[in-house]
Amino acid sequence: MRMAIIGFAAGAALLQTQAALPEASTIGLAAVAVLALPLASAAWRRHGGQGGWSATMRGAAALTLAARLAAMLAGCAAGFLWAAWLAHCALAPQLASADEGRDFTLVGTIDNLPYRFDRGVRFNFAVERVVGGVQGQVPPHVALSWYAGFRDQVTEVGDVQPGERWQLTVRLQRPHGNANPYGFDYEVWLLEQGLRATGYVRPDAGNRRLDGFVFSIGNVVEHARAVLRGRILAALPDRPYAGVIVALVLGDQRGIDQSDWAVFNRTGIGHLISISGLHITMVAGLFALAAFKLWRWSFFTRAQLPLLLPAQKVAALVGAAVALLYVLLAGFGVPAQRTLYMLTVVAAALWLNRITSVSHVLCTALGVVVVLDPWAVLWPGFWLSFGAVAVILYATVGRTTLRPARGRHGPAPAAAAQAPSRREQLWQALRLGAHTQYAVTFGLVPLSMLLFAQISVVSPLANAVAIPLISLVVTPLALVGSMLPAPLAGPVLGLAHWLVALLAACLQWFSGLRYAVWSAPTPPFWLFCWAMFGTIWLLAPRGWPVRWLGLATWIPLLAAQPSHPAPGRMTVTAFDIGQGMALLIETGHHRLLYDTGPAYAPDSNAGNRVILPYLKARGIAALDGMIVSHSDADHSGGALTLLDGVRIGWVLSSLWPNHPIALAARRHVHCAAGQGWSWDGVRFEMLHPLPSSYADTALKPNARGCTLKITAGGKSMLLAADIEAAQEAALLERDRGRLQADVLLAPHHGSGTSSTPAFLLAVQPSVAVFQVGYRNRYHHPKQEVYERYGVQGIRRLRTDESGAVALAFGDGAVAATEYRSQQRRYWHGH
Repeated sequence: MRMAIIGFAAGAALLQTQAALPEASTIGLAAVAVLALPLASAAWRRHGGQGGWSATMRGAAALTLAARLAAMLAGCAAGFLWAAWLAHCALAPQLASADEGRDFTLVGTIDNLPYRFDRGVRFNFAVERVVGGVQGQVPPHVALSWYAGFRDQVTEVGDVQPGERWQLTVRLQRPHGNANPYGFDYEVWLLEQGLRATGYVRPDAGNRRLDGFVFSIGNVVEHARAVLRGRILAALPDRPYAGVIVALVLGDQRGIDQSDWAVFNRTGIGHLISISGLHITMVAGLFALAAFKLWRWSFFTRAQLPLLLPAQKVAALVGAAVALLYVLLAGFGVPAQRTLYMLTVVAAALWLNRITSVSHVLCTALGVVVVLDPWAVLWPGFWLSFGAVAVILYATVGRTTLRPARGRHGPAPAAAAQAPSRREQLWQALRLGAHTQYAVTFGLVPLSMLLFAQISVVSPLANAVAIPLISLVVTPLALVGSMLPAPLAGPVLGLAHWLVALLAACLQWFSGLRYAVWSAPTPPFWLFCWAMFGTIWLLAPRGWPVRWLGLATWIPLLAAQPSHPAPGRMTVTAFDIGQGMALLIETGHHRLLYDTGPAYAPDSNAGNRVILPYLKARGIAALDGMIVSHSDADHSGGALTLLDGVRIGWVLSSLWPNHPIALAARRHVHCAAGQGWSWDGVRFEMLHPLPSSYADTALKPNARGCTLKITAGGKSMLLAADIEAAQEAALLERDRGRLQADVLLAPHHGSGTSSTPAFLLAVQPSVAVFQVGYRNRYHHPKQEVYERYGVQGIRRLRTDESGAVALAFGDGAVAATEYRSQQRRYWHGH
């Protein structure tokens, strides 16, 4: 059974790598064929030694191995087909392309815990019906935003609460997210949540609440979560770590600042800032212990309840029920699910008087998680959660035993050996805890490098402080405080917050250490497997030969260096960052970032959402230079985040000297025509603006956009920022001969005020890159401009359709790669 479950999870994971789903009509036929595998395996085991297959594979061991292989193959096929069937069901309700951008008036209920931010509120909406007879199919669940400001108009945001029925006028679009290497896949996240459209609430007099509460189990749970969150926030107004307390009680991490997350992740304690498996086990264990004691003593009556039902079974039932309630409050995350299913299996085994091994419990939890949510295999939390438990099992089960007690002159009597003293029990518990921490720390190194391209060196020390404080003190205080009435909740929650603030100060000190984190490029899968093999060798039982040699397999994993183009060559990565510009230019030994993308929210921008994760995954810790073409937010929105998160040698821009970006830079210089430099055989030339333009304070920022030409291997690229027709004409007049380029970054995202016919004829590009947002409000690129490129035979690449675009220059050729084509998945475009 364990092999079949592991195969099932592997099959579900395999399905998530497919560019297209198998036809729905073939899934049923394939499922019938899959059922034959375990039947054949059973027949093989029954008739082994009677000829047939057994003639070629003799012996019980060979038969057992073949049966396990058949079970794994059957499980793999079943997992693949099950995940494919669920994917077909999930993709079926979708918004038609023709209905994107249309206004619908919907009636439905608030389906989750809303998230409030400075500009409005976000929530999920369960659609019940479309009002007004508007033609078009609306998916049953959509994700909506309700903004306080709409097109420079102040609008009122409704006080939406879980379970309420509302009538709202909304504008919807199909699921779409940025597609970048090593980036977060928003589209599959929406698919997993059952959200088949996104949109925003339009200003309309008909937007109103229809019912205060609509009963359903889900609405009751979400309403309870909202009440508890309101209690916590009311008791901790404007406290910096109130979001951490909410996360510990409800699993809602959206209120934690990005700066705090950076500290938690650098110190390796991010897994504690939520409802983790450790917290659920602790709370369930406390309630189970209380139930055991009370039932054993018959609630201090003469009822003799243990004669009716053993106290152990009552404790198991109470523990499982409490775990279920806590997991519901947690929003049903993967670590919480894993713990719930493990506790449920243990409770069921106890009730059925069945002895079960820990590995059976873990595999059962794995199977249930993947059956209910086959997309869980796509997220780091899934692998870290099950990986940590698997490492603990491998490194501890069957190896840690209490040493026999010893008397003054030798071994103690048998009775004493069977009952070690409290001191010895404490010592053994400390040894077990230290060994477990050692196993988890070392065992997860390869997986952490694969998932995050870094490991926290200070994690063991930080966890030694954080685990007991968070799990044994802060979390119980937060839970009790959230349940108490207002007069009593404040002091309890205030104490929990004070302890979190003390811990945060300690973690900031750990995080500030020079070598707090070890970073390296994300390893290829074969290198991860090699390092994992060495880790298994390292954690092998005592007596295994030269276990320390396992560390040698980590050397290529931890010592890897970022890749570079060969001298004279160049690569350019045009990120998919929505409506904005951001390109990374790499030569043999240098890197330059041209523009930094837009700001999405006060604490969210292209810098921390797209560019920094990419740099970290590549192992890039420093940039030689950064160009901020002009001050518009879609070009400069991520600059401050990048200056804080990565070492940047200099900044070239058209910003005024007192601009925050210029002040934050180590060295800031105005870009001006005539500037130029060479890196590793690659030539960089600044063509615009003229130095004299800085004297004209009335000039728009677009008119001073830093325009850069780069030449490598006989091919060139022109980065034209947001210059418009007047600047294009000026360039034609003074530098026509230098404008020719093989690749053109479309000026001003292909707006109607740029890309004039004369300019395109002078540049003569073979490829044009349009960095634009999906269905952006400016309608870039303009249709007539886009067609102008096509008429001239220019290959047009749009980041909203292609995802990130990678360009390789060298040997007199330019190769362009589109991320969505190279890493196509079945949910893209649906």
